[in-house]
Amino acid sequence: MSEEGFRRKTPEEILLSIQKIKKGHLKIILGTVSGSGKTYHMLQEGNVLKKRGIDVVIGTVSALNHPKTIEQIGSLEIVPPIQWDEKEDLHQDLDLDAIIARNPEVVLVDALSHRNRPGALHPTRLEDVKYLLSKKISVVTTLNIYELTGVSNVAGKLTGKMIKVNSCVPENTLAMADEVKLLDVSPEVILNRLEDGSIEQRYEKSEGRDHLFRRDNLAVLRELALRFLAGEVNDELDEYREQHGMIGPSGATEKILVTAQYHWNGSILIRRGHQIAKRLGGDLMVVCFQPSTKNLSKNEGTFKRSISKLVKKLGGKFEELSLEGDSVANRIVQYATEHNVSRIVMGQSKRTRWEEIVYGSIINKILRKTRNIDVFIVADRAEKNGGRVIPTKQRNKEIPDPYRRLTNQELANEIHKIQRGTLKVYIGAAPGVGKTYTMLREANELKKKGIDIIIGLLETHGRKETIDQIDSLEIIPRKKIAYKGTTLEDMDTEAIILYNPEVVLVDELAHTNVPGSKYHKRYEDVNDILEAGISVISTMNIQHLESLNDSVEQITGVRVRETVPDYILRRADEIELIDMSAKALRDRMKEGRIYAPIKVEQALNNFFKTGNLIALRELALREIADDVDERLEAWERKRTLRGPWRQEEVIFVCVNLRHDSERLIRRGFRIAYRLKATWYVSYVKDHYHLTEGEKETLNKIQQLTDRLGGVFEMYEAKDRRHVFKKLVSQMNEKKATQVIIGQSARTRWEEIVKGSVIQRLLREVRHMDVLVVADQQSAKQ
Repeated sequence: MSEEGFRRKTPEEILLSIQKIKKGHLKIILGTVSGSGKTYHMLQEGNVLKKRGIDVVIGTVSALNHPKTIEQIGSLEIVPPIQWDEKEDLHQDLDLDAIIARNPEVVLVDALSHRNRPGALHPTRLEDVKYLLSKKISVVTTLNIYELTGVSNVAGKLTGKMIKVNSCVPENTLAMADEVKLLDVSPEVILNRLEDGSIEQRYEKSEGRDHLFRRDNLAVLRELALRFLAGEVNDELDEYREQHGMIGPSGATEKILVTAQYHWNGSILIRRGHQIAKRLGGDLMVVCFQPSTKNLSKNEGTFKRSISKLVKKLGGKFEELSLEGDSVANRIVQYATEHNVSRIVMGQSKRTRWEEIVYGSIINKILRKTRNIDVFIVADRAEKNGGRVIPTKQRNKEIPDPYRRLTNQELANEIHKIQRGTLKVYIGAAPGVGKTYTMLREANELKKKGIDIIIGLLETHGRKETIDQIDSLEIIPRKKIAYKGTTLEDMDTEAIILYNPEVVLVDELAHTNVPGSKYHKRYEDVNDILEAGISVISTMNIQHLESLNDSVEQITGVRVRETVPDYILRRADEIELIDMSAKALRDRMKEGRIYAPIKVEQALNNFFKTGNLIALRELALREIADDVDERLEAWERKRTLRGPWRQEEVIFVCVNLRHDSERLIRRGFRIAYRLKATWYVSYVKDHYHLTEGEKETLNKIQQLTDRLGGVFEMYEAKDRRHVFKKLVSQMNEKKATQVIIGQSARTRWEEIVKGSVIQRLLREVRHMDVLVVADQQSAKQ
């Protein structure tokens, strides 16, 4: 039995469990837009359930006459719906009486947001579905993201046009579902379906079709769906962690806490915190701590009203909390821990060097009292630039001249892009979500269209459903490699290139090749295939992305060794998320559909714990949403969900040869990537002879920086006392705007005697933002 099975349920949980037993199971397949394949997947789900002996019927289905719909219906029984006309437009309502009389275990119900005919038992299909659930009949249904109340208006604003829907369902509809699965489909796939007639004819002729089915608008709706569901999953994760007594940040999302005073610079801190929250896809919280015995002055009252109004405008949460007895640092840490904060944003300390020696540093106190919570100190630019300066720089974008003739090198680059194959990657939150299955299904569809497609490397892990999807696809035999008296097998890249298909399937992109291979990693082989003009469809899990290595360890307690550099995904032409809820994935595991029965219990008690899977799912949703946003920005769209970035940023990462340096580099990369910044990793050598261990660490640091696209620089100093001066000199020379540094290893007494490195840095570079990265502690889920 898993450890969750031993925990005693609360009375509320028992009551909730009883209520769930007494009603049917609701699964919602969520899409970004009409044509994303919701009906297809609903029918596919029905066929899978029927094969497993579940009694399934169809209550209503859209596009009934479409060839693909007819093919997917197969032998599924249809309970004829009630048809009615409205302004010569034919509609279908569920025949509730017939369904109740038939009493199936599951009914498939398309288009959840549908409004019923006048005089029907219920005005909406959602109420019909609730009625069926109350009769212990489970429902699988479909919904578009913009058919949620509130989201519809946001979607209209973002796409620049009101999106017409028959009716909307309440925003809490997803929360009432037992399972929500997002169909993440790229704009390219939707546009291809539109072109080849796969999307139902009535959508093609609808008003505003040309506007809605534009690549940028499809991307906006896709990002909206990803972020909305990520928010729902985050609520689920918070509830799970609270029930299990888990505190502190989960590692799956950013929660930004701004601590401000009723002072003119309060708005600067809040705006900077908001910028960080937007760029990192996190939540904004603002807290002002006030002594209970102190009355606000007239000026402070004015600033309080101003701050409260600003936070509301920015969509954050504002609180004023009393300060009684405890120090400010203690109250900040307590609040941050209770609210799972991942980053605290605060202003520069006004204490002098001697005051810090006597009273201590608030920043250091915060870092010593907690783990996994970073501290971001906002630059005091007013001191350098004068006035109340919001820390944002603007840059005039260079507009390319369409009449300028390309240089020979530019021309060669453009030709190379055309000749190179395209890369599509399916990403999952964890093993077993269906990445390989989906890849094979797409391959079969492409083959039917006459595309020359083969399997270059496939890992079925003995899963019958996956093996069945191979169908008639040709497989390139694996290459045999002799190693230490044994024979190992791996992908035969040379044979694939010699075969020269149009498309090749390559499973598990993050795989490490067997010893004796040409390359160390499979993604390097994939690059050779792409260079040969062959397109590749591949798969990977979110935990294999290099820059997320620390977040994944924080979530699961496991350090993932096989990783893919972020630039591989950035260069991919298409990325799609294969989504699945934690419960559904654990159910698949228990049924033996992921690993062999002997491994199931161990997996459920370790990597596949519910908390891990929920957090990894949220991490995947947010990461793909960020990728969509980055691509939108590359198309020079101005309506991305994360807003404009700070421009002309230069990130300066300070590292030594401690264990946390690689984590600082990954953090530097993620920040620099989201801010479109140049970034440096700097190490100062203060003695001439490094040990073999130090040399190895230095080499790893340099390789990681290069792999993530940063600039590594090593300087020399006469002795330790000059290290700090060298770093500050280089920061100023490179016009750094943000410095990233690890938490001090010095004790309180060492700081008194030798001084605090962090406090000294803050005094020397007051005109720069400073991010102090806390020591990491793995989550226990």
